[in-house]
Amino acid sequence: MIDIKSCSREELRQLMLDLGQSAFREKQVFQWLHRGVESFEEMTNLPKALRQALRERCILTVPQVERKQVSKLDGTIKYLWRLADGNCVESVLMRYRHGNTVCVSCEVGCLMGCAFCASTLGGLVRRLSAGEILDQVIFVQKESGQPISNIVMMGIGEPLDNFDSVLRFLELVNDPEGVNIGMRHISLSTCGLVEKIDKLASYQLQLTLSVSLHAPDDETRSRLMPVNRSVGVDRLFQCCKRYFETTGRRISYEYAMVDGVNDHDWQADLLARRLKGVPGHVNLIPLNDVRESPLKPSRRVKAFQQRLEQQGVTVTVRRKLGGDIDASCGQLRRKTLKLSEGES
Repeated sequence: MIDIKSCSREELRQLMLDLGQSAFREKQVFQWLHRGVESFEEMTNLPKALRQALRERCILTVPQVERKQVSKLDGTIKYLWRLADGNCVESVLMRYRHGNTVCVSCEVGCLMGCAFCASTLGGLVRRLSAGEILDQVIFVQKESGQPISNIVMMGIGEPLDNFDSVLRFLELVNDPEGVNIGMRHISLSTCGLVEKIDKLASYQLQLTLSVSLHAPDDETRSRLMPVNRSVGVDRLFQCCKRYFETTGRRISYEYAMVDGVNDHDWQADLLARRLKGVPGHVNLIPLNDVRESPLKPSRRVKAFQQRLEQQGVTVTVRRKLGGDIDASCGQLRRKTLKLSEGES
């Protein structure tokens, strides 16, 4: 069976030809898919015989809302989607003055093992298809009735660990005949898989690369992020410099503030030194409290920000959204798994 929503435009065109249809049918099918149809019967401008053929040869993915939480504080909506195989992933709709942003997942679970993240508890189950990533954008938009203008790939999973599906998703979501979200409105977050960052740079995409840094020194970063043990901070920053030189795109460095771990003055000073000469900015993230983790939110966010700014670093502090609805990536999925297993 063909996963039709993951097909490229060319693959979809070839499918139409294989089914004895004119090539123009490809555009019609593509547009229907991006409107969030839930059956081939809804594609009412297609011949009945074509709809029947598509039912027989193709899979049409339609995620179901397993749980939905709406923040009373800021209107943030968190969705837990149940996929066709019973697995669940999360998406979050966040409202800003400049438009609506959806945060999407790219894997069920995660291999990376970051100490502060609920997504990685339980490890990796499987990677999502391009269509399943795209579904989160389409169905958040459809279910909420709110137009999506920005995407952040910062949900469950490591995007560059699912490189081919993520690249296909970016191609599909950027298409003018579909959801049509421009690359400059997309941010992709990575824990620092240097070979994959180099590979991504070769495509010259105009998206924003967000590197989950979280510490400027190897000892602390390896404690927080096991991936650093095989990469190292020096090598990661060299890779980031190459990425900027290749793409001309400034990198955003994500820095979750952990109390007593990565929020010392000397770490701010070291981070400022590492950033000299390479355009980029630091996004300080007030840590979400994960019950299963001993790491707690820092009380020094403002002091850390000021110390960086005094040394010429561009710094922002991420606005904390959805604090009353299991805001941390993976928390809602984790809670649902526990309930299904009979845990409290």
